[in-house]
Amino acid sequence: MVSLRTPPPTSSDGPRRVHTASLRWGRFVHRNRYAVLIVFGLMVALSGWYGRDLTGRLTQEGWFDESSESVAASELADATFGRDTDSDLILLYTAPDGATVDDPPVRAAVTGALASLRERFPDRVLKIDSYWDSPFAADATDASRTHAFASVGLRGEGTATVENYAAIVDDLGLGPPGSGPGGTTVQAAGLQPILAGLNTGMQDDIHRAELIALPLVALLLYFVFGGVVGALLPVLIGGMTILGTAGIMRGLTDFIDVNVFASTVMTLVSLGLAIDYGLFTVTRFREEIAAGHSVEEATARTVATAGRTVVFSAAIIALSLAALFIFPNGVLRSVPYGGISSVLLAALLSVTALPAALSIAGRGVDFLGWKRFSRTKTEEQIDAGFFSRLARWSMARPLAVTIPIVLALLALAIPFRHIEFGGISEKYLAAENPARVAQERFDELFPSFRTEPLKLVVVGADPRQLGDIRHEANQIPGLTGRFEPSAPTKDGVNVLSAGLRDKRDADRVIAALRDIPEPPGVRVMVAGVPALERDSINGLIAGLPLLVAMLALAAALLMYIAFGSIVLALKAVAMSALSLVATLGILTWIFVEGHGADLFHFTPGPLMFAVLALIVTVVFGLSTDYEVFLLSRVAEARANGADPPEAIRYGVAHTGGVITSAAAILIVVTGAFGFSDLVLMKYIAYGMIAALVLDATVIRMLLTPAVLKLIWR
Repeated sequence: MVSLRTPPPTSSDGPRRVHTASLRWGRFVHRNRYAVLIVFGLMVALSGWYGRDLTGRLTQEGWFDESSESVAASELADATFGRDTDSDLILLYTAPDGATVDDPPVRAAVTGALASLRERFPDRVLKIDSYWDSPFAADATDASRTHAFASVGLRGEGTATVENYAAIVDDLGLGPPGSGPGGTTVQAAGLQPILAGLNTGMQDDIHRAELIALPLVALLLYFVFGGVVGALLPVLIGGMTILGTAGIMRGLTDFIDVNVFASTVMTLVSLGLAIDYGLFTVTRFREEIAAGHSVEEATARTVATAGRTVVFSAAIIALSLAALFIFPNGVLRSVPYGGISSVLLAALLSVTALPAALSIAGRGVDFLGWKRFSRTKTEEQIDAGFFSRLARWSMARPLAVTIPIVLALLALAIPFRHIEFGGISEKYLAAENPARVAQERFDELFPSFRTEPLKLVVVGADPRQLGDIRHEANQIPGLTGRFEPSAPTKDGVNVLSAGLRDKRDADRVIAALRDIPEPPGVRVMVAGVPALERDSINGLIAGLPLLVAMLALAAALLMYIAFGSIVLALKAVAMSALSLVATLGILTWIFVEGHGADLFHFTPGPLMFAVLALIVTVVFGLSTDYEVFLLSRVAEARANGADPPEAIRYGVAHTGGVITSAAAILIVVTGAFGFSDLVLMKYIAYGMIAALVLDATVIRMLLTPAVLKLIWR
């Protein structure tokens, strides 16, 4: 049997049951509206001031699976020999026209510049090995002798290394062709320039989203509400959420490492969901005012209806994000910190500061309005509107609507079979980014070198056993050269290094290395960045079934608590799953298979594994979120005596415009990230846009009423 109960009923007139405690809170907010607004305004302002240095406290660490063999091997090698700094920074030198890197003027100028760098930054630079003075000199130039490179090892680990690179970058001679020492052209490749490019790109994206999205959202809301006050209030909540969350995150950094990726999630959730919640709340308040209630009663009913639904919605999103805590990767665990902080603060402000501001505005909520848009529709106008007609049309032919839409969504998911995952790569940067250009040029000129080699960490082997292991490893195809010792044996530990020819072949090569027989008492472990990345990716893939199961269970449980129907709970989960797999299929078709690469200006390649986890949780949560808003109106109509078809029609009619507007707002916010130079940010933008378009239109307005009609037959 299908039943419905609602967190709040959300109609604006007629008999209704509203939560008494919520009504009391709404009346309290009205009576103390100035104090409530001032108190929460000050709290947010203080939090924003406290979090003003948040960016500098975020880390670049946490990309790898801390429970993996590769991390254990890397930690052992670092503890024994110190961190391998060879790939921190590669300076690629190109001689002036008509000269070579062996010409005395060029040699003297470059070696002098490198010596000066070492002398000026002894606390930043650990070592410098170059073509002109290192053991690998014979291989550190190309056949024409017009290119050579130097490896600059930096002090520190993790974020400290990033800071050390930032401190010396202006003294590396980078610039226009011929501006380097001796007339050379200097380019910076290696891990730190790539990380700096990613970090700078993400910060630029955040600023772009805040500067572009907020005004555009305010303009969009003006056309939704037809009034300046009504349009600015949701934007105010979005801005307050950004400020407040910055302070919360700043406090967390005193106790835990928070990856810089969390700031992107914080901005996305703060701008998107906070403004959405503001939209739902302001819309509800205007309906109550239009129904003839006093400002106090309208405020109380808004908090007791839309406010409680917002809190329930925030719980769904927060639980969805919390599922990421199952992964050991710091970057994946950082996402919930930013997302949960933002969504819970947005919900808190939506039931405190926003209703207080609405109570102050009162009937002036449509002040400075454009009458063509600001007219609040009557019940009769809503019932005769587009979304009401759409629901009736869908329910009149439920099978004819359901089957084609489900098949179409499954067809969109087909490319997901070809999905590939990747770790940090220069290919996530724009094609013209200097770090990417330098890295690709280095790989082309020096194919036997890799800034990210594979490593074998061998423990307890005697010279003969080490030789046998090295021989076995060198027989494996897919390497750029032979495994060579990185340092003499120390404390029974040896490290052998070799380059990986193609990252897409990493799983096969790593598996073959791990299959090398271990002599008695000897331990052979595979490390290096390729192994670290693949272990993290494979760990994510292995954990995805559990992640999806947790998301489905949490959504089903919350939906059952809200509406008292296991059938509706399972339907909501199925709808969210359809939306998710269709979105992932679209992402694979675009970003992995490369359709639209020229149009969207990116290089096709594997999906960033951390971004995939973010998209899975956010898309699933949002899909369930919209279901709550729709079913809450359906439930209210049923509570007021409507039969099932009428309740479904009522629910779609009264939420269609709001859900569509909410989706449009999130599309504007995520669309700002679509202009990013970083492919991983484009993943987020276009993935969210695809999910929102599918969910707020086809799934929510057509498929849901058709399926509900089938359920209630």
